[in-house]
Amino acid sequence: MSDIEVPSDLWTKATADAYDDPDDPMFAPALLEATTAFLEERAEGRAALEFAIGTGRVAIPLHERGVSVSGLEYSPAMAGRLREKTDAIPVVIGDMSSAAVPGEFGLVYLVFNTIGNLWTQDAQVECFRNAARHLVPGGRFVVEVGVPSVRRMPPGQTAAPFDVSADHAGSDTYDFVTQRAISHHYTRQDDGSYRYGALHFRYVWPSELDLMARIAGMSLESRHADWSGSPFTSESESHVSVWRKDAAS
Repeated sequence: MSDIEVPSDLWTKATADAYDDPDDPMFAPALLEATTAFLEERAEGRAALEFAIGTGRVAIPLHERGVSVSGLEYSPAMAGRLREKTDAIPVVIGDMSSAAVPGEFGLVYLVFNTIGNLWTQDAQVECFRNAARHLVPGGRFVVEVGVPSVRRMPPGQTAAPFDVSADHAGSDTYDFVTQRAISHHYTRQDDGSYRYGALHFRYVWPSELDLMARIAGMSLESRHADWSGSPFTSESESHVSVWRKDAAS
């Protein structure tokens, strides 16, 4: 892996300090209940490892369910926020395509589009391989990620809006050759001005992820539209996919 570049945004202290917003829908108690119930079931009583653990949005309530959770985090600032909340979840600083975490795990998981934080296909493939290295035979790798919204874009359109409200406007721009994309965010401040922020990512199709899993010695076990287990269809805007490490790997 040493010869493969691992480009990724490194989230700053300012981002980490503002990340835990209880009004953000991703912190909704019902969503976290469904997420952690899904992950607890797939762990089957074994230890879990979260890639890109962040400030512990999912890891802390999963730990509270009785699952032993460890974490891997690229941003020291994000990991620092987690450590302010709890010392019960060990965290290794490193990128999820290559860094090693001590222990053996029945579950490795990656939530909320974070696979896209790796900007190249090579790095995403290595992420799958790294997950497989940490899993016991029969262990599961779970990824939550959006389905690319490029089909919404007519010829000549350069951006796909995903949120337009009084306090925020967000849109994605795409490079169809590299599958690189940028999320542009304009957020209203208290004084009426707007703050601009950008997040870089690489969009990836479900079938492409399945091939990455096969390269890493894993097979697709299930795919759902959400954490509640809704059926995945051609109209689904996101998916939660589960791959299982082959017994012979």
